[in-house]
Amino acid sequence: MKGKAFLWSLLLISSSLLLGGHSAYRPEEPFDYAQGPPSTTLKDTPSTMLKGPLRLRSGSPAFFKTKALPGDGVYSLLRRYDLDEYSCNHRQFYTLNKLSKDAALIANKEYLLPIQVYAFNGKTIRSTIGINDYPLAKKIEAYNDSLTARGLRPDFRKNLELWVPWHIFHCPKKDLQIPTPSSGATEETPSEPAKGTFPPSGSKRHYPIFGKEYEYVPLRDTRLQGKIFYIVTGHGGPDPGAMSKKADHDLCEDEYAYDVGLRLARKLLEHGAIAYVIVRDPDDGIRNDEYLGCDTDEVVWGNKKILAGQKARLEQRSNIVNQLYEQNKKAGATYQRLIVIHVDSRNQRQQTDLFFYYYPGKNTSKAFAQQLHRTFKEKYKIHRSSGQYHGTVSARDLHMLRETTLPSVYIELGNIRNNWDRKRIMPSSNREALANWICQGILRK
Repeated sequence: MKGKAFLWSLLLISSSLLLGGHSAYRPEEPFDYAQGPPSTTLKDTPSTMLKGPLRLRSGSPAFFKTKALPGDGVYSLLRRYDLDEYSCNHRQFYTLNKLSKDAALIANKEYLLPIQVYAFNGKTIRSTIGINDYPLAKKIEAYNDSLTARGLRPDFRKNLELWVPWHIFHCPKKDLQIPTPSSGATEETPSEPAKGTFPPSGSKRHYPIFGKEYEYVPLRDTRLQGKIFYIVTGHGGPDPGAMSKKADHDLCEDEYAYDVGLRLARKLLEHGAIAYVIVRDPDDGIRNDEYLGCDTDEVVWGNKKILAGQKARLEQRSNIVNQLYEQNKKAGATYQRLIVIHVDSRNQRQQTDLFFYYYPGKNTSKAFAQQLHRTFKEKYKIHRSSGQYHGTVSARDLHMLRETTLPSVYIELGNIRNNWDRKRIMPSSNREALANWICQGILRK
């Protein structure tokens, strides 16, 4: 009988350990060494990596898995779970998911996060993961409670799943300074997402100016941190700019230039830049249609109505840019650039390439234009069957180049009346490529 009683005791103890036991959670208190010191080790390489959240036996932690949301990059995904300011979390994320460091994330695909999931024993964090460090246990407790408060996970005391972020044991001190989206170093002050909409918490890189499909902007890297760009797209409001017609559709310069400008601004933000979209449309956002409807509801920075006369419109824009430039200069900005985007109108038989203009005598502007031009020349050598590119860089006395006080470039995307040139701006994939190539030109050293 004594042997049977002993076996039953062992079974009851084992069941209590595996199922979390029936004891109430005991808030982390200084360790009572009379209990005997628990193990102080945590395996760097877990024995399993399973989909989370999962209930695993203590000692065999899995890595938590979650889906990337639309617009997510590595930084924004890690930031959502308070992991972004620790370098070892980034390294572990790339290792776990077998990604290169410049890889983009795919929306709705599952990725492993540097968070290990332990089966909480219902008692203490220290006894669950095998440590005797009371302050460390309190940090783990605070981390879990913070995510619970933000709706990212259930209370670990109730679902018996304890999350331990990788940096707790591998790089406990913050060693990365990633600019937070709410710091003001963005296209505009990011708005708070509506309650119950994507993302569920955390990320504030929310810019309605880009439209519903593109309003959440990931921070992919900080290569352009501290650099400021002003995007001025041609015409708008009462002036559609150059016009053409195809298949009974009106093609308006301001709509196509604006779409490329928005795409460029979004890409600059992805690399940590400050980007001002000077001409703005309250409801168009980034569009993926070939035929972009013409309208007259555009405004300029500050939600000001676009003035009627051409001279007044140009002065309105140059004044806005100059005011922002001086304001940012006083705040310590050392790198500011103006990018003006237009679509030309010439004889319909005249095919053109992208042209870059700078104001005569402005050497920094000239160098900036040449930098972008070199990128396009390289890209066309790869992507155009003939490998030829005839766009040029030249000096030109244009208002937005002459009347603004910062280095600037003026880009003509093509001839809106030429069938071949229209293929450059009408497909959304080509507008995306144009914005991407301009951005790559800015990024090149």
